[in-house]
Amino acid sequence: MPFSSFSITLLLACSICLFPSLASARDFSILGYSSEDLNSMDNLIQLFQSWMSKHDKIYETIEEKLLRFEIFKDNLKHIDDRNKVVSNYWLGLNEFADLSHQEFKNKYLGLKFDSSRKRESPQEFTYRDVHFPKSVDWRKKGAVTPIKNQGSCGSCWAFSTVVAVEGINQIVTGNLTTLSEQELIDCDRTYNNGCNGGLMDYAFTYIVQNGGLHKEEDYPYIMEEGTCEMRKEETEVVTISGYHDVPQNNEQSLLKALANQPLSVAIEASSKDFQFYSGGVFDGHCGTELDHGVAAVGYGTSKGLDYITVKNSWGSKWGEKGYIRMKRNIGKPEGICGIYKMASYPTKTK
Repeated sequence: MPFSSFSITLLLACSICLFPSLASARDFSILGYSSEDLNSMDNLIQLFQSWMSKHDKIYETIEEKLLRFEIFKDNLKHIDDRNKVVSNYWLGLNEFADLSHQEFKNKYLGLKFDSSRKRESPQEFTYRDVHFPKSVDWRKKGAVTPIKNQGSCGSCWAFSTVVAVEGINQIVTGNLTTLSEQELIDCDRTYNNGCNGGLMDYAFTYIVQNGGLHKEEDYPYIMEEGTCEMRKEETEVVTISGYHDVPQNNEQSLLKALANQPLSVAIEASSKDFQFYSGGVFDGHCGTELDHGVAAVGYGTSKGLDYITVKNSWGSKWGEKGYIRMKRNIGKPEGICGIYKMASYPTKTK
């Protein structure tokens, strides 16, 4: 059956309710669906049930389930249509497939900043005169912790900050220590706003002024705002000395910095292709209205396409096990999705 709009009848509601077992035996392709799934309403219902089982989705009412099925169907159409025309990356059914695009943007983005703030001058850029290799992967160098999941709290700024601090701490000390995003969400309230958004530079300033950041095991993540618990006298903290901004709209400067440590970067991640990115070198359409904080953890080249490896905070089921490769050398100074507009990195003395 084609994807044109149709009214959902009581029969469809009953079908979805009566056949939950259809999900258990179905194997998912890399995209999460096959061409056969699009041929009939029965197949679509089975696909939805399979997807629900895979992602542990439970809806409290039939009405909610029918609404989510309609949204799922629209998202599947977008995924299938785009996969027919894009060549360097592909989209797939992930845990966001039952969210409207606006719901996704409201729940999973969270970069907010004062547009009037001044950035540091290029003269203060510490990596200005360094040379950089053809490729770098800080994961292989042991400076990147496993993928985390911010959930529906708009705390991407905290996760981005923590990746960069974890990275420089490992580079300087040799110890990869998983740090607490929750402390930033609860305690860094001068300019940042917890689950309602924030900025990495503000968070770096907080860490410096407050003498460090706790380990995640001592201040675990709860996917919501909590009460600030200052326990520095009881548990170990990781410190940084300060931070620097990478010169704006300058790919070479970003690569120089990235060759030396993981970076906090801001991007526009609100496109529907970004929502359902599943693999490849992303070169899809996106703007430069920065709305999401992530971390650059490497760069390289694959099949003639230069890319930057970006660590996201949407769990390991999104993208390439939680990562996305974003195309570089696109001929625009701000880079794809504005990735060169607002990059920064913490500093740490031995």
